[in-house]
Amino acid sequence: MAHLCGLCLALRDEHGQFARMVTNYDGLVISALVEAQTPRGDGRRDAGPCPLRAMRGTSVAIGSGAQLAAAVSLVLASAKMSDHVEDGDGAFRRAPVALAARRVASRLADQGSRTGARIGFDTAVLTEAVDRQAEVERALGFGDSALLATEPTELATSAAFAQTAVLAGRPGNVAPLAEVGRLFGRAAHLLDAVEDRIADEAAGAWNPLLTTGTDLEQARRLCDDAVLGVRLALAEAEFTDANLVHALLVHELQHAVQRTFGHAGAHNHQHPPPGWIGGGPIPQGSGPHSASSPPGTPPAAATGPDGPPPPGKHPEPESLDGKGGCCWVPKFALPPKKRNVFAGCAIATYMCCSCQFCCRDPFPGPWSGKPHDTACDGCDCCDCDCCGCDC
Repeated sequence: MAHLCGLCLALRDEHGQFARMVTNYDGLVISALVEAQTPRGDGRRDAGPCPLRAMRGTSVAIGSGAQLAAAVSLVLASAKMSDHVEDGDGAFRRAPVALAARRVASRLADQGSRTGARIGFDTAVLTEAVDRQAEVERALGFGDSALLATEPTELATSAAFAQTAVLAGRPGNVAPLAEVGRLFGRAAHLLDAVEDRIADEAAGAWNPLLTTGTDLEQARRLCDDAVLGVRLALAEAEFTDANLVHALLVHELQHAVQRTFGHAGAHNHQHPPPGWIGGGPIPQGSGPHSASSPPGTPPAAATGPDGPPPPGKHPEPESLDGKGGCCWVPKFALPPKKRNVFAGCAIATYMCCSCQFCCRDPFPGPWSGKPHDTACDGCDCCDCDCCGCDC
């Protein structure tokens, strides 16, 4: 929370209240990496009450780590907004909305560039990687490696992670942290693709797994390899205190892989795949997965102990909600229910005040609706069974 709040306040101090909207969990990893490599002492300051902390004050991270996290968050938020405009998603199909979004994206990119320049980080490496993503996507086809699609993301995260070693004055950490960043970016890109796969297929949107024909088993293997690579590369770097970065980049990344693929597997089990319509298979050659089943044979995932599901009916999705009772809202939904900025802020405030970020595992993201692991391991408001890892 110190790094998340530090990122939020750095955005406010540098660029005003509106910039705080790009605060995200991924950005705090950058701040945590810088602090983990530098001696403790002057890297924190006290902050006043905030609704998202249940009106409690706290100690927050400051300095070059928070500024680097802010610069990266601004540039990536700009890229995400531009991508929505390019794809014509939702309201972005409307010309006035698209025009306003382009201006906001340009402003965010400029702000990120200015913040990066103050700490000696050229954000052009991020923007160039983002610009290349569209070109890479257009070149991909069925049978290509999904890793070709993740390469720009790997390059951007590698540069950001390597810069943390520069800011901390640890030149020996540049190479291993660049490798950590590259593999972290790979895993993050693949996990997003897995989470969005069903929705993208239904909407006909581009997805690296669907485009390249990469199934969940292959994607899981790539993610597991990335997690192992992160662990090994992280062990080669020197830290003043590695506990938090180890928890975030090893344990939480592994949990994210397990949760994402478990969620995707449950969704696949509950809904017949494309190719099964009205109780019978689509003729061979008429669907994206038709080559995997001979004519006249329904896909295996569509059948169960009682045969295929009745036409037009699907089982209710399995809920991730368990403990917590009626006070833990919102509930999970399949597919995840996205919210706008203001609704997300209201939900986040309630979830914070009801300790869901600490005690509910997993909890739904206030804005994305996607499952997340608990934000803290040292919760003192309930009896948490925390991991005592010694690795």
